[in-house]
Amino acid sequence: MRTFTAPAGWPALRHGLASRLPEPTLAALDPAVEFAVRCHGDQTRPAGEPYVEHLLEVLDVLVEGVGVDDPDVLRAAILHDTVEDTPCTLAEISERFGPGVATLVDWVTKPEPGAGQDRDEARRAYLARLQDAPADALVLKLADRLSNVQRLDSHPSPAKRRRYFQETVRWIVPLAQGQPWFRQWYDEWQRKHQHLGEEAS
Repeated sequence: MRTFTAPAGWPALRHGLASRLPEPTLAALDPAVEFAVRCHGDQTRPAGEPYVEHLLEVLDVLVEGVGVDDPDVLRAAILHDTVEDTPCTLAEISERFGPGVATLVDWVTKPEPGAGQDRDEARRAYLARLQDAPADALVLKLADRLSNVQRLDSHPSPAKRRRYFQETVRWIVPLAQGQPWFRQWYDEWQRKHQHLGEEAS
């Protein structure tokens, strides 16, 4: 099972992607990375790594794994958590990076619970909505979840590991079936982490 990492940051990843992406596309990513780094600040992931590593992993999955080269999709990969996890708004994303990027970010942003909803209900509604996502938004979500689960055994909470495995198998794996590269990756991932499903049963 292939894993994706970006511990050396954007300059190193940018250099590595230079053989896959034209310079104008890389140049379009520079301000998106700068903006995301500023928005996310000192946020970290559950295992303690800087949050920006997750954003760069998602970008790397799309380019190196899937072969995506659309600048809007790639900028959305970098910016996909800014609205959900920082004070940034969709209007600001649209103004800075265009409505196409903002639409993709909107698709992968979990909304706050609506009237009469708790957080679990809102999360399930968000996951169910992804079944109707356009192709670019779906690929973005599959790459996002790949980064989140590729090293699931390193998550500090055993209960969260089990819940996240179950949720991924229930909602995300079916979305990958129409995407050959993702389908193969998630099949390998599910076999590798099957013990989490057995622990939860």
